[in-house]
Amino acid sequence: MLEQLKLRTDSKQISQQLQAFIKQKVQQHHRSGAILGLSGGLDSAVVAALAVRSLGVENVLALIMPERDSDFCTVDDAKLVANQYHIRTKVINLTPPLRKLGVYRLVPRTFLIPRSVQKSYVARKEQELAHRLGMSPFMASLRGTADVELSRSVAYFRAKHRLRMWTLYFQAELENLLVVGTSNKTEWMTGFFVPFGDGAADIMPLLSLYKTQVRLLAQYLEVPKRILEKTPSPDLIPGITDEQALGLTYDKLDEILFSLEQGFAPEQIASQSGIPLEQVHYVRQLIANSEHLRHLPEGIDEKKNPNSQEG
Repeated sequence: MLEQLKLRTDSKQISQQLQAFIKQKVQQHHRSGAILGLSGGLDSAVVAALAVRSLGVENVLALIMPERDSDFCTVDDAKLVANQYHIRTKVINLTPPLRKLGVYRLVPRTFLIPRSVQKSYVARKEQELAHRLGMSPFMASLRGTADVELSRSVAYFRAKHRLRMWTLYFQAELENLLVVGTSNKTEWMTGFFVPFGDGAADIMPLLSLYKTQVRLLAQYLEVPKRILEKTPSPDLIPGITDEQALGLTYDKLDEILFSLEQGFAPEQIASQSGIPLEQVHYVRQLIANSEHLRHLPEGIDEKKNPNSQEG
């Protein structure tokens, strides 16, 4: 099924459609241009390229927002993308506000601790959490958990995403810009985003594209090779990659998600793809447990509320 998804992906046509979409929305909302967060990763690089093609370099602003736990290559990779497409950038260090908010006090101090030791510590903690919870920490975070250690970890990394989004909207409103998000369909369907963090934007051009399709589009848009080959990571906690947190590779995720979208039963997907049935069920659970994240906040529907009174 993954090969069918690739065959269905006409990167040139998709690029043209998304460029038109971005331009239309900027005009519709009477904005002067677009703004995005440039992380040095694949998705933000693709969105940056699309925005420049759609609006022109003079109408696009990219914010590079490193903080204490960012990988050493984050800023360099983001600047590499910016230079490739001649995008205006602003580098805003989020460490000071995160420190003032007390976010870094939620985890052990990392001062003078080598990066390799930090990564080993995080990996060990993730394994301990999974053993104690009886499921992956990511799945537990979607379901909701009373585990104090996991709750502190979730608050820790989500605060960073939300501060990034606050910074984007602050700058957007100063310059009358449209906030362009970078989430893709694979992330969206599995809940691999932070509500009111990277899950918040005025528009999300990649929301109809699986990660597999984003990779193909990136090649068409001539995203730098270093970015194409980079291991996807949220860059929030040392040592945590996307696939490690999700528990599956993007190729397997897309194979399962696309097959489910086509109406195949879990047993058929497992039989045809060779992917273990329990992994197919795991992905279905991710979709179900993250459903609430894909909707606006809930309220009472007065038409369905038997206690509501008219007049």
